[in-house]
Amino acid sequence: MLAQQRQAAILDRVRAAGGVRVSELAVEYGVSDMTIRRDLESLADRGLLAKVHGGATTVSPGSAHEPGFAAKSVRQRAEKAAMAMRAAALVSPGDAIALSAGTTTAGLAQRLVDVPALTVVTNSIPVADIFYRAGRPDQTVVLTGGTRTPSDALVGPVAVAAIGTLHLDVLFLGVHGMSERAGYTTPNLMEADVNRALVEAAERLVVLADHTKWGTVGISSIVPLDRADVVITDDQLDEAARAVLAEQVNELMVVTAQ
Repeated sequence: MLAQQRQAAILDRVRAAGGVRVSELAVEYGVSDMTIRRDLESLADRGLLAKVHGGATTVSPGSAHEPGFAAKSVRQRAEKAAMAMRAAALVSPGDAIALSAGTTTAGLAQRLVDVPALTVVTNSIPVADIFYRAGRPDQTVVLTGGTRTPSDALVGPVAVAAIGTLHLDVLFLGVHGMSERAGYTTPNLMEADVNRALVEAAERLVVLADHTKWGTVGISSIVPLDRADVVITDDQLDEAARAVLAEQVNELMVVTAQ
């Protein structure tokens, strides 16, 4: 049996049973434990299953599952607030910035409503609404057009075209997940296109991702880990993940939730 065929069969077993053991698969397919571990690693790197000690389990939810904005807004509130505070310190009056869609960037928006002469580009309806309600007259807020997603992002060719002519100082990017192999990821293919356009438009990239995002892999990669200038995360991120990020990005900022 070819490796590709064996991996497909293993994936079917995981999805049917919810989990598998290395030792059992090795006997069933007549290969070594190391071969099975390599198979599981390959499948895990593609976000198709989750490796655990001695085997693998299903990934829940799927890599294309996209939670709604309201559902995400109640997760890791303290961590997101601490990250937003740290990110806000990177913004100066008169800057032209972009905020991607997401609850973490929405928290950052709330901390930027009083920054003078700020220009904000966003594909997030909630982010634009935060600035609109604050009503500061010397701020300019540009909301891209596009098709609305479950996370209240605007995506698609209209959004990409709107961003393509812009030149921004910094992008604050919220992500669905991040991993050493997949980089920063999202469960929405069109949102990945928009986020890449934002990355290209900005001089600096600041990624905001709490510890739960490490090891989570969405269906589409945005950019590799080393594309970020700064990553802001919280102190619950394990040491191994910190070491990977510290090696890949220019600056890793770790905050403590209050």
